[in-house]
Amino acid sequence: MTDLQRSRGAAPDLRTLAARAAVVTLSVVAVVAVTALFVLAAKVWLLMFAGLLVAVLLSAAADAVSRWSGLGRGLSLAAAVIALVLIVVTAALALWPSVSDQVDQLATALPAAVRELRAWMADRAWGEWLLGRADPGQVVRDAGVVGQATGALMSTASAIGGLVLMLFVGIYGAAQPDLYRRGVLRLVPVGARGRIDHVLHEVVGVLRWWMVGKVLSMTVVGVLTTAGLWLLGVPLALTFGLIAALLTFVPNFGPILSVVPPLLLALVDEPRLAAYVVLLYLAIQTVESYAITPLIQRKTVSMPPALTIAAQVVLGILVGAIGVAVATPLAAAAMTAVRLLYVEDLLERGNAAAGFTDVMRPSSG
Repeated sequence: MTDLQRSRGAAPDLRTLAARAAVVTLSVVAVVAVTALFVLAAKVWLLMFAGLLVAVLLSAAADAVSRWSGLGRGLSLAAAVIALVLIVVTAALALWPSVSDQVDQLATALPAAVRELRAWMADRAWGEWLLGRADPGQVVRDAGVVGQATGALMSTASAIGGLVLMLFVGIYGAAQPDLYRRGVLRLVPVGARGRIDHVLHEVVGVLRWWMVGKVLSMTVVGVLTTAGLWLLGVPLALTFGLIAALLTFVPNFGPILSVVPPLLLALVDEPRLAAYVVLLYLAIQTVESYAITPLIQRKTVSMPPALTIAAQVVLGILVGAIGVAVATPLAAAAMTAVRLLYVEDLLERGNAAAGFTDVMRPSSG
C-alpha cells in the first residue's frame, strides 16, 4: 500500500473521530445546559409540579361529577371548578370578618406574649442563661415578623404570581390530560410506551389519593383544632384552626409550627392552659396519623419518615418554602416510578441489563 492510499484510508478515520468527539462534546454541553436549567429554575419547576397537584385534584373532582351526573369531561370539569370557586368564595365571605379581626389581634398579641414570656424567663436562672445566649433585639424583631407572616405572605407579588401559575397549570392539565400524556409518551421508544403509560397512570393515581387524603386531613384538623381551642377558651380559635389546617399540608414540620402561636398565648395567660393546648394538638395529630393517614396509604405509598424529612430539608434549603410544601408528594411520585421501573423491571428480573434492554427496545412493528 502506497503512502497516498494510506493517507486516503486515514482521512475517513479522522473524520469519524472528529464527528464522535463533536457528538460527545455536544452531549456534555446539552446535559450541563439542561442541568443548569433545572437548577436555576428549580422554583418554577416545583410550581409547575404544584400545578400538577391542582390538576390531579380538579381531575378527581371532575370524575366524581361525571359519575354522578353523566356529563362529559369538559362540562364536568367546568362544574367542579365552579363549585369549588363558589365554596371558597362563600367560606371567605362568611369567615373573613372574624378572621380579619382575629389576625389583627394576633399581630398585636403575639409580640406582647413574647415580651411577657421573656420577662418571665428573665426572673429565673435558667431563663436568664438562655436569654443571655440569644440576641435580645432579635427576639422582638422575630415576634413582629411572626405576627405579620400570614398577611405578608399572601400579599406579596411572588405568592400571587405563583398561585396564578399553579391555577392555570392545574386547569389546563385537568382539561386535557391525554394531550400531555401523549406528549410524554412520544419522548420514549415505541416498545417502552406501554410500560411508561402504566407508570404514569400509577404515579397520577398515587398523587390523586395523596391530594384527596390531604384535603380530608386538612379539613379534620382545622375543624377539631378550632372546636378544641374554643372549648378550652383560647382566644383566636378560628384563626388558629385555619392556620393548623393549612400547615397540615406540610407533614412533620407543619403541625409543629401550627402549635406555636396558640401555645405562646396560652403560656402567657396560664401555664396549665398551655399544657392543655399541647395535649389537644397531640390528640388531633394522633387521630390524623392513625385514622386518616393509614386510609390514604392503602391507595398510595408508605413514605418512610426519614426519607420524607430528608426530602423536605434538602428542597427547603435549595428552593425555600415551596420546596418544603411539595417535597412529600414529589418523593411519593419518585418512589412509585423507582419501584415500577427499577425494582420490578430491573432488579426482580434477575438480570438488570437484560431487563433494561427488554423495556427500552423498540418494537419491530
